[in-house]
Amino acid sequence: MNRGVNPELGLAILRVALGVIFISHGAPKLFGGMEATAGFFGSLGIPLPFAAAWAVALLEFVGGIFLVIGLLVTPMSLLLTLTMMAGIVLVHAPNGWYVIGPQANGGVEFNVALIAGLLMLVFGGPGLASMDGRGGPPGSA
Repeated sequence: MNRGVNPELGLAILRVALGVIFISHGAPKLFGGMEATAGFFGSLGIPLPFAAAWAVALLEFVGGIFLVIGLLVTPMSLLLTLTMMAGIVLVHAPNGWYVIGPQANGGVEFNVALIAGLLMLVFGGPGLASMDGRGGPPGSA
């Protein structure tokens, strides 16, 4: 099976890119946006919206940092996947597919892309330069 020129480098690039995306979404919540996030969660009927807002913000921010440095990549990826799935069910699904473009309405496409990338890390491993120390193919650590 041809796995490409350097799949471990590709996994590392994916891991860092996803980490930066999650950091950039968690940081505004943690550093000044918690009230708005909790208010939004409350409007969705999420119980304990302030606690849920903190949990999501911390997971996005800290989980993103962990992805960037390659620490606990599989559990962080699974937790972030669950968060993105909840976002699809609670927020994005009624808005259709598109996030940007002529038919854009805040749909699910971005969440689906994030989930696909996160699951690639779960099944493919963290790639090169990972603190998890699993720089080789899955099962080689």
